[in-house]
Amino acid sequence: MPHFILYKPYGYLSQFTYNLKRKKKLLGELYNFPAGTMAIGRLDEDSEGLLLLTTDGMMSEIVRSKKVEKEYYVQVDGIINEAAIQKLSAGVEIGVKGTRYTTLPCNARRLEKPPRLCTRKIRDERHGPTSWIAVTVTEGKFRQVRKMTAAVGYPTLRLVRVRIGNIQVGNMQPGNVREVTALAP
Repeated sequence: MPHFILYKPYGYLSQFTYNLKRKKKLLGELYNFPAGTMAIGRLDEDSEGLLLLTTDGMMSEIVRSKKVEKEYYVQVDGIINEAAIQKLSAGVEIGVKGTRYTTLPCNARRLEKPPRLCTRKIRDERHGPTSWIAVTVTEGKFRQVRKMTAAVGYPTLRLVRVRIGNIQVGNMQPGNVREVTALAP
């Protein structure tokens, strides 16, 4: 059963079909995936990084479970302080489907220097400083990490998933796809 490791580029939807009127970039434009291939979890259109795909529904359930960590590098607006990092780590209140939800405790830390990622222009430096953090969660609510950083006063400017369990994006570049015989998150 084929599985795939993909670096989802910015601006793509984590799906293969889109039936609304506007034209969107879809995963099927990146590679000739077999019929029945599905993304395991999602990255929103404005996010990028590691995305696993499979034709095995059971594997999808395993990877999406709370037993598997998902790590993100997040560029935020402003120089994030230790108090905000502590709040993120403890869990913050966000909105999910119209109700208030407190995120589970997670691992959040400040990155002392920007991570080695493909360059993507986010904004002009005249708009103020930015900083990078690493956030590792075990849950995956809709736009969760973006909502978490906003809740502590540091809106997300760029979000890159770099790890799912033991699988890392490594030196893959946006749009790269690797077919593998097994996924061992």
